[in-house]
Amino acid sequence: MNDDRSFLKRALEIACGGIKEGGGPFGAVITRNGKIIAETYNRVVLTHDPTAHAEVLALRKASEVLKSHDLSDCVIYTSCEPCPMCLGAIYWSGIRKVVYASDRSDAAASGFNDSLIYDEIKRDPSERKIAFIHLPDAGGEEAFRIWEQFEDKIPY
Repeated sequence: MNDDRSFLKRALEIACGGIKEGGGPFGAVITRNGKIIAETYNRVVLTHDPTAHAEVLALRKASEVLKSHDLSDCVIYTSCEPCPMCLGAIYWSGIRKVVYASDRSDAAASGFNDSLIYDEIKRDPSERKIAFIHLPDAGGEEAFRIWEQFEDKIPY
């Protein structure tokens, strides 16, 4: 638990430092076996990349360092409860523990309100605010058919 607090403190330091560099108020640290392998802050505005959230960037760095997409033996420490996109990326990475300081209501109070996205995820695609056009006869299954038959695939 003490390590949790110290690594979370580091994520918060990175978040605060990132603001001074032009980033958003979010920082993330990923550890493995009690050692930091990746740390970064939100760079959405700096990079003009809407996916450049601290957690996603930290996952990318950790995967690069470990040369693996499987981060199941890692822990992520983040200054705030992950948004829906980051939460999805964390699940895809295999990470089994997330430690965070602020929650989504704290983020919303500072102008980072993700409640619309949480609500939209629950909706049928045909009922979402963004137009989702499903064309089932467009041949999309071909890529899955090739994947299923591909002998050298690495499942993830």
